[in-house]
Amino acid sequence: MPAPRPRFLWYVPNTVEPGHRGDDTTTGWGSVEHATELARAAEEHGWDGALLGTGWGRPDTFTLAATLAARTTTFQPLIAVRPGYWQPAQFAAAAATLDRLSQGRVLVNIVSGVDSPAAYGDTILEPAARYARTEEFLHLVRRLWTEEHVTFRGEHYSVTGSTVAPRPCDAPGRPHPTLYFGGASPAAERVAAAEADVQLFWGEPLDGVAERIARLRELSARLGRRHRPLEYGLRITTVVRDTREEAWSAAEEKVAKMAAGAGEIGSWSGNRRTAVGQRRLLDLAGRGDVLDTCLYTAPGRYGGGGAATTWLVGSPDDVAGALAAYRALGIRHFVLSDTPYARETRRIGDRLLPLLRDPSPARNPDAAAVGRA
Repeated sequence: MPAPRPRFLWYVPNTVEPGHRGDDTTTGWGSVEHATELARAAEEHGWDGALLGTGWGRPDTFTLAATLAARTTTFQPLIAVRPGYWQPAQFAAAAATLDRLSQGRVLVNIVSGVDSPAAYGDTILEPAARYARTEEFLHLVRRLWTEEHVTFRGEHYSVTGSTVAPRPCDAPGRPHPTLYFGGASPAAERVAAAEADVQLFWGEPLDGVAERIARLRELSARLGRRHRPLEYGLRITTVVRDTREEAWSAAEEKVAKMAAGAGEIGSWSGNRRTAVGQRRLLDLAGRGDVLDTCLYTAPGRYGGGGAATTWLVGSPDDVAGALAAYRALGIRHFVLSDTPYARETRRIGDRLLPLLRDPSPARNPDAAAVGRA
């Protein structure tokens, strides 16, 4: 049986403020015109869709997703959702409706991290309780999408005789929208192993990702996972230029601006010191500036957070070779990005995606030698 087709997504930051991670577009942020331009560029340059950024004080992610789905044809919005912001039944109904209207294009990214919870009335702050709530949320949303007359009594959520209408699109191999989830703590990994469809990793070296996949597979078996096997994804920044030398020059220039505190880069926000996954990334700099073939760790020293803590840097063949190595471990969902967003959506879509989708053997036979040295 052929291996499942990989999914390649881009990133739309979804903010009203310019300058996100060094982006040089100064106008249009928060407008339907600019968001549509980014989504259509992704669609036209080979991307399956894009992760839509989320956060209190930014445009509502679900509303943006619905707008972009209406203005595109194949674009799949990966909608970031916080359980403390949505009730599961309300979200299940809204997402099922959008999935039906868009003919099965909805993807969902469940986020457990704290984000201005008091501003929208979320009172659950302790991590263990947040992950327990997330597990209930995932469990209940999945049931509401696939069952009728659902009754559930949990610690955080309850419904009685609940039936969602319309149902999500049911296609072969896709009973409902894919549920993505990220997190590196033991509590987070338990949620992924029990209830998620895809565990998203940030840009760790290959050995770290392999270790986590093995642990999640063992945990899935130990928990008696009831769903199809957990899949895996990678969310990372990719600095791609025509040549290796040009890519590294661009990457080092960006990091130099970060180190100097340049306003256009700024301090990239995130839960940098308490989140387990973020700490894992920040600790990588102690192993060296460049790991594996072209994983650049220096951004994390100067404010890079989340998916921007580590970067894959190189020519299209270099970065394609690095991503092929992740794919060999079992990664089949990729969420890539770089700034300026509009330009890099096109550049990376045109230059990198054809290599990633090429079924022939590795395009870069000396991948093991790729690096900054």
